[in-house]
Amino acid sequence: MKVFLVDDEIVVREGIRESFPWDDTSYVLVGEAPDGEMALPMIRDTNPDIVITDIKMPFMDGIELCRIMKTQMPWIGIIVLSGYDEFEYARQCIQLGVREYMLKPINSDALKETLDKVSEQLKAERNTFVHAASLRARMESGGKLVKEKLVGSLFNNEAAPKDAPDVLTQLSTMGCPVPAAFYTVIDAAFAPVEEGQAVADALSESAGVALPSPGRVGTRFLIPGESAEDVEERAYAFATTLARELERVDSSEIRIGIGEIVEKPEEIFQSFKTARHIRHLLAERTDEKAIILGTREMGEPTDEKAPAVVNEAKLYMSLHFSEPGLMLQDVAKAVSMSSSRFSTVFSQQNGQTFTEYLVTLRLKKAKELLRTTNERSSQIAREVGYNDAHYFSYIFKKNTGMTPSDYRLQYQNQPE
Repeated sequence: MKVFLVDDEIVVREGIRESFPWDDTSYVLVGEAPDGEMALPMIRDTNPDIVITDIKMPFMDGIELCRIMKTQMPWIGIIVLSGYDEFEYARQCIQLGVREYMLKPINSDALKETLDKVSEQLKAERNTFVHAASLRARMESGGKLVKEKLVGSLFNNEAAPKDAPDVLTQLSTMGCPVPAAFYTVIDAAFAPVEEGQAVADALSESAGVALPSPGRVGTRFLIPGESAEDVEERAYAFATTLARELERVDSSEIRIGIGEIVEKPEEIFQSFKTARHIRHLLAERTDEKAIILGTREMGEPTDEKAPAVVNEAKLYMSLHFSEPGLMLQDVAKAVSMSSSRFSTVFSQQNGQTFTEYLVTLRLKKAKELLRTTNERSSQIAREVGYNDAHYFSYIFKKNTGMTPSDYRLQYQNQPE
């Protein structure tokens, strides 16, 4: 299980990072941040199973972070830390779907017990994904089947585009977030189909940002939003999470196409046709990993646009990696992409997530400085973008198997 830590107190982060026996458990600390604003894009990028977050933090506090995760990433288990033993905080946490609420100070045994509890909850819930029959029965109750048929009518070759506004109006009377200002369509294929459709249905129900309609080889989704940027962010975030959840239950041949963003209900069918066309093209690929492709970066198989964007992003990161505050959204903005779309394109084209590549850049420079200078490791940490020298040492050892001091002893004055 991957764990992400959010707390504005360095001493708290350091205590959890250093005192908890990570190497002796099934948990991996994949990242940490001092506030919710900085944590959010890192959480999207590292895709943790569990987030441990403080309540009181600057910029974006834990309550707001939990609220966003509940809306956009409800599959993540949340453990809240607080030094404030107040009912109001606990009540808000419960309303936001927080799994556990722990009072500071935290000791390793209590944290291990809480992580185990949340881990078992998550595993039990994910295991229900494979029970397609029971999930399908749930889906058909309470009007879900009617909703899916209405959504499916928007993707039907025989449907008249002029009927789309009426379909959206009917969906809105059933509590669906339509009509909206903008739309796009996701067409996903996977195998085995029935089990994958159960995952897709459960995810769309919990996320609340996608209206599903099962198809012959997978599931199609209508994504509404209030702006083009909002729709793009939702579509790529949902597609990425869908792919990861399908992989968790050992689905294969995962191919996801994202259509163009449209404003008029009558244009939804065109977005679907584009998404389906992309998905058909992806079906010819032999890659084992899931593939997500949107119309803006599709082009032809030889198109160099997406790699060019990745190269542009890498250049930007090579110039700015030493800045402690460098975040995914900064690089995404520099290459004119939404955060979710950039994260998806970058990881697929580069073979590393944004966070992994940033760590690679920083450690490469750190190794060079350790070999060629006598600077203290705390100074080197600051020069490569880490304000917390202890966290730098943790990341260095995690990725190289040795401490900065040990690396210097072994490699100083030697070429890499």
